[in-house]
Amino acid sequence: MNLYSNKQKWKIALLIVALLLVGASLLVSNNIVNRVANLERERAEQWAAAIKKKIELVQFTNNTFSEMRDKEREKMATWIEATKEVSQATMNLNGEVNNFPLSIIRQNTEIPVILLDDQHNFSGARNLVFDTLNFAKKYPDADSIQLNHLIDDSLVKLSDEWCKVNTPFTVDIYDGFMMTYVYYDSKELVRLKSERDSLIQTFNDDLISNEGLVKVLLVDSKTDSIIGTNLDESGKALNRSIAELKKQNDPIIIDFNNGEKSELYFGNSPELKKLQYYPYIQFIVIGLFALIGYLVFSTFRKAEQNQVWAGMAKETAHQLGTPLSSLMAWIQMLESQGVDDMTTKEMQKDVDRLERISDRFSKIGSGASLTDMDIAQTVRNVVAYLRPRISAKVDIETHIEDGATAMHNASLIEWVIENICKNAVDAMEAEGTLTISLIQSGDQVHIDIRDTGKGIPQNQLKTIFQPGFSSKQRGWGLGLSLVRRIVKEYHKGRVFVLESQLDEGTTFRISLPAA
Repeated sequence: MNLYSNKQKWKIALLIVALLLVGASLLVSNNIVNRVANLERERAEQWAAAIKKKIELVQFTNNTFSEMRDKEREKMATWIEATKEVSQATMNLNGEVNNFPLSIIRQNTEIPVILLDDQHNFSGARNLVFDTLNFAKKYPDADSIQLNHLIDDSLVKLSDEWCKVNTPFTVDIYDGFMMTYVYYDSKELVRLKSERDSLIQTFNDDLISNEGLVKVLLVDSKTDSIIGTNLDESGKALNRSIAELKKQNDPIIIDFNNGEKSELYFGNSPELKKLQYYPYIQFIVIGLFALIGYLVFSTFRKAEQNQVWAGMAKETAHQLGTPLSSLMAWIQMLESQGVDDMTTKEMQKDVDRLERISDRFSKIGSGASLTDMDIAQTVRNVVAYLRPRISAKVDIETHIEDGATAMHNASLIEWVIENICKNAVDAMEAEGTLTISLIQSGDQVHIDIRDTGKGIPQNQLKTIFQPGFSSKQRGWGLGLSLVRRIVKEYHKGRVFVLESQLDEGTTFRISLPAA
């Protein structure tokens, strides 16, 4: 009967069920995470579509602005040619002024112009709104001549600012006399520029403060340059963040249907990032719960086993006590009746053996006291006891190192050695060599018991000490379990299979702390 084998099967079955439950839970959690990720991508695509519309509007407005600026420059060129022709006709006393250039000059009612002479002095202005009263208030002590100089200097400075926006025209009015026409954008163009800048600012605000505060990166597909982003890093940190965004999600392509494309990279929202870690947290929590439950139940089971062992040992010692007393009385009666001494002596040996067994069970049930004594003598006592009680076909060899001492209970250690030796004899089928060695190595005393039997399969080496394991058809599987309990629990030592090979034999090692 192999109780331990059945228990192992139940453990494996329960473990498989637990893994299936954890796997199913993780699968459901991952499905939820994937659904949320897909929803976020759909939101990002919708947001990208809205961004595309705004970019198209910005581009259209920007193109319109550029076209209007080019047209205004063409108007200015035409206006300056007309002005030049009128000026040359006026300089020529015999010339006649053509009405067509005059009509062109009169049509310019929107583009502000400042005229500078070849010395870069103010010469005139057109369509310029300039309040001279402000200068009079700002400089109350200046006379009219000084005030005119201040106004002229301000207009020259203003023309310098206009030169940064539009390239001025320099015209040769007549030989040796150059005039510079500096112009600025018309009111309509200024208004359109303001609208364009407002659209660009709105686009940047939408890009930076997108819904959910998702990190985004808009890149030009051709130049790989950054159009816009809400990443506030710079340098290497920015490069790392960009690389991270490119790994998280595939980019959304924004096609403007004019040969221009942009790629929108976006990161995961904080909620999705937290949700991605949820399956792992769930797995850890389930694992901790299972581990704590196992430790608690294992502790309870071990405590229950201790009580069972102690109760069984006490009950065994108690049950043996009454028949032993009766047997001792019968032996004394036989001796008084003159029965053969050989008979009574052999009966006394068996009674002594039963007393020793009762004493061992009593110590297991109530705790055993350890004594610092020569363990070599303990081993020799076991060998002396076993020689006449096992098959004559089994040779017992001993290699005992004298002087080795250890804190131990001689009666229990003898029981341990005796139990292992009897199992070894059974493994050899009462024919072979049994070798018992005692050596001291450092702070440990080792007792090696080797047989030449059939050996132990590798898959059973870790289970032979478990309660219920037995290789015998009618065994209960308690012998080696009791051996390990005595060595580990009472002597703080170890007992294990040092070596085992099929059809060659097995070596058990008992290690005890040296005194």
